Amino acid sequence: MNKSPLISIVTIVYNGDKHLEQTILSVTSQSYPNVEYIIIDGGSTDKTVEIIKKHESRIKYWISEKDKGVSDAFNKGLSQATGEFVGIINADDWYAPDAFSAVSRFFADSDVIYGDMQMWKGDKKEYVVQGNHNLLESEMSVNHPTVFVRKSCYENEGAFNPIFKCAMDYELLLRLKLRNYRFRHVSQVIAHMRWDGVSDSKWLLGCKETLDIKNKYIPGRKTRHLIYYYNHILAIGLPKFFKSVGLNFIVKFYRSNFSTLKKDFS
Repeated sequence: MNKSPLISIVTIVYNGDKHLEQTILSVTSQSYPNVEYIIIDGGSTDKTVEIIKKHESRIKYWISEKDKGVSDAFNKGLSQATGEFVGIINADDWYAPDAFSAVSRFFADSDVIYGDMQMWKGDKKEYVVQGNHNLLESEMSVNHPTVFVRKSCYENEGAFNPIFKCAMDYELLLRLKLRNYRFRHVSQVIAHMRWDGVSDSKWLLGCKETLDIKNKYIPGRKTRHLIYYYNHILAIGLPKFFKSVGLNFIVKFYRSNFSTLKKDFS
């Protein structure tokens, strides 16, 4: 394997001019020497295209046109990627410095590499989520903005399923896990995500899609999946309630001590 295999990075965006430049700079400022950058814009009406053009010399390919949703935009980006590994980062998120060098150490013997993710609330750090691919059969336990997938995995197993509007990343990763691709966790922050809240309809749809995906790929556990589905709704819904009434300290205590995925608030 080449000492510095080509990494393809895909960013999808729609009316993301507020944070897009930070995302772009987090890619173009990496010390890793062999990167191609692809941006798929869904036909933005704000200053998104202006920002893309500002950095055009560092972008291999970009397009601005309407798409059929997140999965379609992801797949457009993948169709342009020629790297040995592909990372996907949305326009609200950004990579940690030297993230590419950190994951590249494991390229030789891994198919899916992922790391920890720093969550932000506005301009304030919240907590770090530590991923764990061994829990994928229960939930989305891998931080997708930190994920780098070998391009041949997409070529052999297919890309993102457009049926899913929220949980397309979970469907892909569970599929790869069940087909025995090699996952590797990097124990450091690879990406940052703004956690500004998800609408009730969106997270409920994500929970339902996750249930449908588990029933499809692991059909022998449907009762267990249903129980987990309702428990997960409570696990998401109760923190929303506690935060709304000013009891956020209860949420922090639970997430630090009892959450399935370890969260570090230090």
